[in-house]
Amino acid sequence: MATLNAQHINPFLMAARKVLQDMCFIEVAVQKPMLKEASFGPDTWVIIIGVTGEMQGQVLIAMSKENACSVASKMCMTEVKEIDEFAASALSELGNMIMGNAATVFSSNGVGIDITPPSLSHGQVSFISSYAKYLCVPMTFPGGQFEMFLALRQEV
Repeated sequence: MATLNAQHINPFLMAARKVLQDMCFIEVAVQKPMLKEASFGPDTWVIIIGVTGEMQGQVLIAMSKENACSVASKMCMTEVKEIDEFAASALSELGNMIMGNAATVFSSNGVGIDITPPSLSHGQVSFISSYAKYLCVPMTFPGGQFEMFLALRQEV
């Protein structure tokens, strides 16, 4: 099983910080990465995006309902109390923007990746990757946090 290094992880973290700062005016602090099961409780929203090309795998962005509503509120510029179709679309677009920015960083480093359209999951769910362990990177912002799960390998 190939191991991820900073060159594989940093583009995703840089993209998440930039998108949340530019789109939501949220300053994000990256916390210590850890290997962790991608298992979520009933109150969790998960943005799921596949990665293909020279790197393959999945990226999951998980947050509580409260934090999902907070981020969607900032994106929609109106108070969001429930994740309805409009707020779900905003969260999916957040995932698209983060991954699109990450793909641009990889491209400028000579690594070509493509991303799948985002899917949004809510509720108790677990993800298992058969070829890479999930690296969880907690990211905090004033009043909240989310976790980015990376299960990737670089094709040789």
